[in-house]
Amino acid sequence: MPPRAIDFHVHLPTPDWLDGSMAGYVEAAEAYFRSPVRRESLAELAERYRRLDAKAVLLAWDAETATGRPRVPNETVAAACQDYPDVFTGLGSVDPHKADAVAEVANIAQLGLRGVKFHPSLQAFAPDDPEYWPIFAACADHDLIALFHTGTSGIGARQPGGQGIRIDYAHPMKLDPVAAAHPDLTVVAAHFGWPWHMDLIAIALHKTNVYIDISGWAPKRIPAEVTRELRGRLSGQFVWGSDFPFFSPERCLADLADLDLPTEVTQTVLHDNAARILRWD
Repeated sequence: MPPRAIDFHVHLPTPDWLDGSMAGYVEAAEAYFRSPVRRESLAELAERYRRLDAKAVLLAWDAETATGRPRVPNETVAAACQDYPDVFTGLGSVDPHKADAVAEVANIAQLGLRGVKFHPSLQAFAPDDPEYWPIFAACADHDLIALFHTGTSGIGARQPGGQGIRIDYAHPMKLDPVAAAHPDLTVVAAHFGWPWHMDLIAIALHKTNVYIDISGWAPKRIPAEVTRELRGRLSGQFVWGSDFPFFSPERCLADLADLDLPTEVTQTVLHDNAARILRWD
């Protein structure tokens, strides 16, 4: 039997990400989300998802050029997926400023990961700049999903200058030319692009290779315009995620149940869409 859900957006709750890559950022994010992060081992994380009858998509991280902080190597995520294949699959990360970015996409595919996570705000790049399009073309060539952070950022929120992080890089309209130029690329826009969520909805209605990830929000607080599309004509282009460890999957699943979605929509958004684009049963 397939699991009840696939959590499309799970950061490693381990010190290498929280105390390494996120050093100096975690406190602002905790205040923004009004939720303390909890450090866990990968074994504990795997058991958490087993109890939920769910699977998790783990995310690597590489924003070294822009932040000077250490990355979470793609090999780390690949090893976690190999150690716990019943509950984990993963997406790699590519720093778009590095000279070996295209080669790293090939490495991600060779490691058996299913896509690449980009964070335009933290990586300080504009996805609509054609300079970076060979990276996206390589993702399409290797049949890898491209997941982009979109919208505002809890990282740097309510801080002077937002800790130097520019949220304009993560405007979802910057993904429209990417999706148009790479029709074979599956583009997933994380966090539904708030406060520009209507722009993202317009893009997804126009381009069937664009999916919307609802992670990073308590489902009960998702704007009504987004929930309406999730229930209706775009239900086949939404995936569920928590943004753990900033949100617990338990909380998100409970809140989602309170939305009283039709059973078929719940199954589609919680599991079927993600399983299809990840090719993961």
